[in-house]
Amino acid sequence: MPNMSIVRTTRWPAVSLVFVSVALDAVPLAAGSAQAAKTGVPRVELVRHDAQQRVDVLVDGAPFTSYIWPSQIKKPVLYPIRAASGVIVTRGWPLEPRSGERVDHPHQVGLWLTHEDVNGLDFWNNSTAIPAERAPKMGTIVHRAVRGTQSGVGEGTLDVTAEWVDHQGKVLLREDTRFVFRGAPARRSIDRLTTLTALDDTVRFNDQKDGMLGMRVARALEQPATKAEVFTDATGKGTAVPVLDNTGVTGRYRSSEGLEGDSVWATRGRWVTLEGRIDGKPVTIEMLDHPSNPGFPTYWHARGYGLFAANPLGQRVFSQGKESLNLQLAPGQSTTFRYRILILDGNATPEQAESYYRDFAR
Repeated sequence: MPNMSIVRTTRWPAVSLVFVSVALDAVPLAAGSAQAAKTGVPRVELVRHDAQQRVDVLVDGAPFTSYIWPSQIKKPVLYPIRAASGVIVTRGWPLEPRSGERVDHPHQVGLWLTHEDVNGLDFWNNSTAIPAERAPKMGTIVHRAVRGTQSGVGEGTLDVTAEWVDHQGKVLLREDTRFVFRGAPARRSIDRLTTLTALDDTVRFNDQKDGMLGMRVARALEQPATKAEVFTDATGKGTAVPVLDNTGVTGRYRSSEGLEGDSVWATRGRWVTLEGRIDGKPVTIEMLDHPSNPGFPTYWHARGYGLFAANPLGQRVFSQGKESLNLQLAPGQSTTFRYRILILDGNATPEQAESYYRDFAR
């Protein structure tokens, strides 16, 4: 997929998703595992389960993540996501609740890409928890096809197509995404390259804070909270986020600009890391913005309660009106977003994080 810049011509019930993890360790590796053993580089295997609405990603036979599109979710997501050590770095609720987790923002599941205001429709906040009277104002990203998978030594790829539709099913955008999954000792990575193409009508991404590449992390990777908060979406609906027991909560953000903790939110940067410990094991997640992306360097919608997001389409909000982007696509025009997510077993110095960024930005 080419790297394009901007334009060229109720509450959720717990839903059982046992299928995401059952028997993954027992899946045999395809041809090529012998080569992986000789080189010491893990083999990345993609296994389709179309009837169960998922594609599993395994590294040397061990589960890494799954691309899933069950009907309970209003967008395709990667869920769950594991570090090389095997610890899960994403929140379980509402799909697979875990003891001690927060139960706010039911739309924040795994790793996703959406936006809060596309021609006035909210694709970010949509979930089955939305009251019926608000449903016409919500948008849904509908998985349409797995175009191809490729397994290999060191990396594997997944190509998919989805459509961004309104409440009546009218398609605003076609989404073509390539995921590149990589495995290495003590490291996992995901590249997401997403091209959005406007179809029959002009599509406007109006500047809003809730976007665009988002990840909801495990409780242990949240930042320790000192007070309860209420977060308000574009419609004025507030979500209360209470203070919980901070035992084992160890997360800390750091940006490419040298900011840390809550100071990272609403600032620009090439990358942000989130460091913490899960089950006593050090973990670092690094999210990297590509220089070809619209709005580079992105603003960071990085919240202490566990939302880790890069949002280049929120400039008016994050700059308090000093900047704006309001990206617009005429019919037939496209834009591409490219991101990398690194999951490291261990910590990363700012110099190491910057070297990972330079490797991505080449």
